[in-house]
Amino acid sequence: MATASTRAFGWLDEQRRARESAGLVRTLRPRPADSPLLDLASNDYLGLARHPEVVEGAAAAARRWGGGATGSRLVTGTTELHAQLERELAEFCGFEAALVLSSGYAANLAAVTALAPHGALIVSDAGNHASLIDGCRLARGTTQVVRHADVEAFRKALGTHDGPAVAVSDTVFSVDGDRAPLAELASACREFGAGLIVDDAHGLGVLGTGGRGAPHAAGLACAADTVVTVTLSKSFGSQGGAVLGPAHVIDHLVNAARTFIFDTGLAPAAVGAALAALRLLRREPERAGRVREVAATLHRLLTREGLSAVCPDAAVISVRAPSPEEAVRWAADCRAAGLSAGCFRPPSVPDGVSRLRLTARADLTERQLVEAVGVISRTAPRGAFSPGS
Repeated sequence: MATASTRAFGWLDEQRRARESAGLVRTLRPRPADSPLLDLASNDYLGLARHPEVVEGAAAAARRWGGGATGSRLVTGTTELHAQLERELAEFCGFEAALVLSSGYAANLAAVTALAPHGALIVSDAGNHASLIDGCRLARGTTQVVRHADVEAFRKALGTHDGPAVAVSDTVFSVDGDRAPLAELASACREFGAGLIVDDAHGLGVLGTGGRGAPHAAGLACAADTVVTVTLSKSFGSQGGAVLGPAHVIDHLVNAARTFIFDTGLAPAAVGAALAALRLLRREPERAGRVREVAATLHRLLTREGLSAVCPDAAVISVRAPSPEEAVRWAADCRAAGLSAGCFRPPSVPDGVSRLRLTARADLTERQLVEAVGVISRTAPRGAFSPGS
């Protein structure tokens, strides 16, 4: 007879106990449609998720095309709306072509796996998002992880390989919100004939002229050796992802990327919402500058209180916590006081440092920022303050 240790999935109980002992249990908290909390946790950087034009874009697309795409993009899942979004997104960001997928995660898996065949070298930043890491794990090439944002480490790794190679990096890292040295990375790649794949999930809509993204700001738009992935679920307030790059690269993904070929197309409502958000941003480019202003103000107010906050390069502000347990309690106390703040802790953070992760939004007022920082400061554990504060 099977015992607790030998029955199917019995090992899950041991895993659960280990998580509970380490204080690392994750839980789902459904939010109401009209949450009373001041939101500094979501990725709705431009405040467009509930914008009337974006909501109507989703509704109109659903009324015309239905609730779902009905199939994979290569069968019945490509609508005229998908093609329109791809054209306008590529033109906005300055690339030849774009390919829309069901999520930013799927976009990263598609780009990395399809562009790093057997015999290729993948050089990956140690601070990369989990989706890029998983892309490296699934690719048939060999992956070498190098120190975070260290261009010389990238250059050294690329110099050891004779054959196809790609460097892989976030443009803005999701934990501390720091920016990758994109121009320098591109230069290092060109020394060795390597391609560059960058995830601009946290740069699109925030950085570059009118929010065109970090690659555009770094002068990499239309570069023949650069491929960019983006998500439609952050600045565009919708859902989905896309890969941008040279037309022949996008054509290759259509024929070789498994997360594109074998996945149902993005739902028309999400496509319609993203297209409406893109057009709104083109009409109101000042939104990108405003979210950067909000991030800078948050950082200034936090550091004035003596908190150990990392200076933001985009919309993400990281505030260090002394331990995982205190980070969880801090976020819970913020919530109880009316503020929603993200809580990052091991194993989600590559450096092992727990923190509150705050996100700026273009629609936040000065009064709301002062209120938010007051809550964060009042509930902060002693070890969260900088020495001497």
